[in-house]
Amino acid sequence: MSSMMNLDNLSKPSVQYSADHVEQHTEELNLANKVLEHEGKEGYVLDAGLADSEEGIDLSHLKRAPDGHTILIPQPSDDPNDPLNWSRFKKHYILYIIGFTAFLADYGSATGAGTLVAQGEEWNMSPDDVNHSQSGNVFMLGAGGFAAIILSAYFGRLPVAFYFLVVNLATAIYCTVAPNFKHFMAARVLNGFFSTVTQGGGLMFIKDIFFFHEHARKINVWSAFYILSPYLGPFAAGFIVNVTTWRWCFGLFTILSGIGLILVTLFVDETFYDRTIPPEKQPARGTRVERVLGIAQWRSRHLRNSFKDAYMRTVKTATRMPVIIGFCYYMLTFAWVVGINTTLALFLTPSPPSGYGFSSSGVSFFYFTPMIATVFGEIFGHYFNDFIAVRYIRRHKGHFEPEARLTTIYVGSVFVIAGLILSGFALQHLYHWAILAVGWGLYVFGVMLDTVAILAYLLDCYPEASGEVAAIICMGRTVGGFIVSYFQVKWADATGAAVSFGTQAAISAAAVLLIVLLQFRGHRLREWSGPLNFKTV
Repeated sequence: MSSMMNLDNLSKPSVQYSADHVEQHTEELNLANKVLEHEGKEGYVLDAGLADSEEGIDLSHLKRAPDGHTILIPQPSDDPNDPLNWSRFKKHYILYIIGFTAFLADYGSATGAGTLVAQGEEWNMSPDDVNHSQSGNVFMLGAGGFAAIILSAYFGRLPVAFYFLVVNLATAIYCTVAPNFKHFMAARVLNGFFSTVTQGGGLMFIKDIFFFHEHARKINVWSAFYILSPYLGPFAAGFIVNVTTWRWCFGLFTILSGIGLILVTLFVDETFYDRTIPPEKQPARGTRVERVLGIAQWRSRHLRNSFKDAYMRTVKTATRMPVIIGFCYYMLTFAWVVGINTTLALFLTPSPPSGYGFSSSGVSFFYFTPMIATVFGEIFGHYFNDFIAVRYIRRHKGHFEPEARLTTIYVGSVFVIAGLILSGFALQHLYHWAILAVGWGLYVFGVMLDTVAILAYLLDCYPEASGEVAAIICMGRTVGGFIVSYFQVKWADATGAAVSFGTQAAISAAAVLLIVLLQFRGHRLREWSGPLNFKTV
């Protein structure tokens, strides 16, 4: 990495800069970030203690984490308004609020699956016909993510999240009080589009406020919320429909949506900060009300992307081979989450010998399985991803390549494949419900690991496209779930659970070959695809 010779020109972080030297300092920080951050050709330099030993490289002037040796990527400016300089407390409460609002999308979608029978009885429709509202909602989750990140690149993060969540709340209310199915379906479709704003765009917030070495852990927290949400929806709905009308299922969703909107309005701040602009020339942030409503961001829109630029960011990102491969892998792996959710009740509720004879409350309790597995996946992934990164950095003299993230997927895939096979045989032969619970838990645990790994990998590959890669991966799981929802039940009825789930396991195993391709050719694919060269970073 011969370009690192220029790092000797960087100023020490303790130096105070006068106005005359602000632009020079900004250029020096930009130089540092260009050298340290991946540009499609080189990896990252993360550990100064190890990299300093490489002849000709002086990293002594770079800002580091409190441990004294981890280099901060990107290098933060001296501006207190730089989100990288915010307090640890502020960063983390924003992370958890973004995670909670990301939780709403799949929670609301899965809640609908638990109310199909009750709605059909009220409107004199079959559950399959009522399910059209469910399919429309699922599809719009992916579309809404794309709209959110395009608008965020143009208007800023905070106002887009605010306005989307306002419409999410309004449509959640109308789902609760809809007088007929047509009105309900229209509200459900719109709700899917607007509820997904921080699920499709959550990675933008993580990239904006956390350093490179923190990304995997924070992605782990954020993704745990929305991995958990498809199970909490049916869990709550199963108890509610037993004691009151199905409308209270959406009433609870409305209450949660209101809480999310209030939290974003009161506590989340605008996280976009263009590091190519010197601190003294940064646009005025305005009052909090102006930032929430987008007034302050509108005044400085000429400094960000045009609407065409914002749209083309997504197009450019979607044409990069690592992103395409990551999309395909995640679509083929996550799709079966919907398949299991759709099929499980068909086997649990009938009486023996055709089923387990669970009551609706018993089915709800069974959803503790994936919820516990998600928590275990979050805890394990929190430490395992760091272990993989540290091990790679030590073996490569302080340097880090994005492909190192993919190692976690091999571990996760073992659990995914084993979980699907065990679940299929348990359902086919009615093994004890505890065996079925283990199988389902293994699968969810593996999906949790895979989700964090593929998102962290693509973020490392294209850090300037954090929102775009998150929206594309979100669309991958949405497309997979949308397709599977149309044939999963018939498939299981026609072939039996062992064959259908076994086929799903085989597809998931074949998808790992895509990860092998990225592991050994990802570096060359990134070089071949070329840099994104966005207007703002």
